[in-house]
Order: sequence, then C-alpha cells, then structure tokens
Amino acid sequence: MTFSEHIIEYFRSLRFDIEVPNGVESMNPYLLPSTMDAVEKYYHKYYNDNNPRTFIVGINPGRFGSGVTGIAFTDTVRLEKDCHIEHSIQPTTELSSEYIYNVVNAMGGASEFFARYYLTALSPIGFTKDGKNYNYYDSPAMVKATLPYMKEQFEQQIGFGANRKAVFSLGSGKNHQYLTRINEMLGKPFERVEAINHPRFVMQYRRKTMQQEIATFINTINNDR
Repeated sequence: MTFSEHIIEYFRSLRFDIEVPNGVESMNPYLLPSTMDAVEKYYHKYYNDNNPRTFIVGINPGRFGSGVTGIAFTDTVRLEKDCHIEHSIQPTTELSSEYIYNVVNAMGGASEFFARYYLTALSPIGFTKDGKNYNYYDSPAMVKATLPYMKEQFEQQIGFGANRKAVFSLGSGKNHQYLTRINEMLGKPFERVEAINHPRFVMQYRRKTMQQEIATFINTINNDR
C-alpha cells in the first residue's frame, strides 16, 4: 500500500469513544463525506507513493482548519489556493494555516514540500469547550483521558512511512513535552524530537519578524537527515 492508501484507510476508520472531562466535546471531521472527499483528493495527489516522510506534529485539529478539512494546518482557502483541491466544504480561514503555507511556498510549493514532509497532530481528533478550541493538554484530566489514545494513533501513523531520524513538534512547550514522552513510550522510534515555534504563536506575537521565523522553521526541518 502507498502512503496515501494507508492514511486514507486510517482516517476512514478513525473513531473516538473515550470519555473526556465535562464540557469538552470531541470533533471528528472524518465522519463527514465532504471532508473525506477532500482528504482522499489531497492524499492521492501528494502522497501516492511509498517514500518516507518527515513528520511535523501539531497539537490537535482546530475548528477552522483541519477540524473542517481533515488535513493538518490546512484551511479551505489554502486547500484551494495552494493545494489546488476542489471541495464542497464551507469556507474557513485559520491563522496557523496561513503561516504554514508561507513556509510551504518558501520551500518550493505544495508538491515539493509534501514529497518530503507529513503534517499531522498528536491528537487526530479535535476538541472544543464553550464553543472555543480546546487542547489535549489544557487540563490534567484531559491529558489522562487522551494520552493512551494519542500514543496508539501516533504509532499507527508512524507505520505509514516515517523518516525515523527526527520528528518535529509544532510548539516548543507542552506539545513538545508530550511528543517526547510518547516517543519514549513507543521505544524511541525517532532518534530526535525537536521543537519549532507554533504557527499561532508566530502569527499572534511574532508577525514583525515572520520572515526570520520562516527561515528558522526551514533551517530546523531541513535538519532531518
């Protein structure tokens, strides 16, 4: 099976039946036919081979990005404009997606970038609380509920074809901490776990130095061999 066939089959069967803290709701976009249609088109276009990819790992899907499109750090605008994927999903925009595709385009565009890298998240399921995005690490109870699930899901994705030299965390704080922990729990399939500033952090607090942040991002992930 190709990378695309593995990942499409994975998302088709993805379920989340775990009890989470009161007030937290899970978000599984892969149950929607419009999302799965876009997912299939995207992965067939960019991952239809058996080449290993370097994993770049975010936190969990957000309401306006992969929580809608099913594709990590990709809102509907970037899905159409940069990935050239037609879809029937309601329009959304996300700051993190805008930043990531600045990086993608600085590295030659979607075809060149995705031939080498795989964007994903430590939790493939998104969460909300009080109508706002909620992270898997936002409470000790949430971590306790989701950590075994994330370990299992991440292990499955590694099997699709991961470059084992390095894995990169989008986020230098808790996401890096838990990605490192899961790597250790799995017996260290990745030799190194490195951190990059999270796109949302850059867009909110480092816009004036965005080009420097993009250069740092590229230099970091180029160190994947």
